[in-house]
Amino acid sequence: MLASWGSLPGLVRQLSGLGGCARPIRLAGYRAEHALNTTTGEIGAELHRLDSTDLPAGHLLVRCNNRRTTRCATCAETYRRDTYHLITAGLRGGKGTPEQVTAHPRVFATFTAPSFGPVHNRPDSGRCRCGTRHPADDPALGTPLDPEAYDYEAAVLWNAHAGAIWRRFSIYLRREVAKRAGLTQRAFRQYARVSFAKVAEYQKRGAVHFHAVIRLDGPTGGDAPPPSWASAELLTDAIRAAASAARITGPTLDGRAHTFAFGRQLDVRPIRSADFDGGAELTDRAVAAYIAKYATKGAETATGTLDRPLKFLAELAALDLTDHARRMIRTAWTLGARKDLEHLRLRAWAHMLGFRGHFSTKTRRYSTTLGALRTARAEWQRLQAAIARGADPSTAPDETTLVLAHWAFAGTSLTAGEQWLTDALTPSTEGEITHA
Repeated sequence: MLASWGSLPGLVRQLSGLGGCARPIRLAGYRAEHALNTTTGEIGAELHRLDSTDLPAGHLLVRCNNRRTTRCATCAETYRRDTYHLITAGLRGGKGTPEQVTAHPRVFATFTAPSFGPVHNRPDSGRCRCGTRHPADDPALGTPLDPEAYDYEAAVLWNAHAGAIWRRFSIYLRREVAKRAGLTQRAFRQYARVSFAKVAEYQKRGAVHFHAVIRLDGPTGGDAPPPSWASAELLTDAIRAAASAARITGPTLDGRAHTFAFGRQLDVRPIRSADFDGGAELTDRAVAAYIAKYATKGAETATGTLDRPLKFLAELAALDLTDHARRMIRTAWTLGARKDLEHLRLRAWAHMLGFRGHFSTKTRRYSTTLGALRTARAEWQRLQAAIARGADPSTAPDETTLVLAHWAFAGTSLTAGEQWLTDALTPSTEGEITHA
């Protein structure tokens, strides 16, 4: 069937450019490049034209760029690698971040959710409260010992307020660092800056917790050395104090007042250099790989819930979900009907068990951005495409290129034949990142 189209080599090239994307976006339209004289403003001849009707697939195919592994493993892998490099740049330097950040105090911290009721787990003793030694892949892990006593309402509302709790913590952290340095908050800005990058992860019970790299810099960020009093020990102490103080007043529902804070389990460990033997220290490489791994996973990976929004609650009846995930979703959907909670948009985020924040965030001065990494990759791809069609990638000093384009959405996904060919062209993307 593919060969009968008479454009198999061209289709191979077009699909190869997707890098294995499973659900590309199909666009109809054109893109025309004209020479433009910047001195006279004169538009010259058309240099190159791309028309969707002339493409082998009949449309321009662009990657979906979905970060979820369950939606598109290839695009999720690209997102994961970008996240890895973003985190690594803030720990080891590079991509616009000075290498001297390796000497700045930095820690890896994990912030958990509070308890909403006992769940099946694998404690250090090896035996769960239910009396069973659960294997690591036991589907019962994370589910309540007594579902009727489990506080599903608080669990969903915790997820909905998790982002606000983190913002409150980040404010308190600066205060705590300044207090330990003997400075006012205003004076602190003249001596130091707190930089961080974090990622959200779902525990098996469906509660969000955060992993973060937190760094102390000079007043202008990673390009300035931190003050002499800055240390990983001071930063650790400030993190613990700020985490215990950060609280958000939630809604009062049917006479019950909700207040949200981080759980008692808080792990803060200093990050050392990657140059060591024996594996006794937490390295920047290990931290970056760990955070990047969770940047592509949502509630569906940890709890077996959905990776897309619900339109109607009745859809749950036809879905293969755990009872725990089903109750979390139902609770979010029910709470979403309340007028006093409409600002939380719980129905739109019921598939995420109430969490609606960004999965990965960072402060401006931590390192480069995902956008900058994508732009650099796109520029390189455009350069390679220009070379492939025999064009001169260099531009005369008095000319630039005027681009005229119009694209319209024409659908998603591949045809059956295109999918077969894509599968044949795409190597496996399984495996973890182990190096930059």
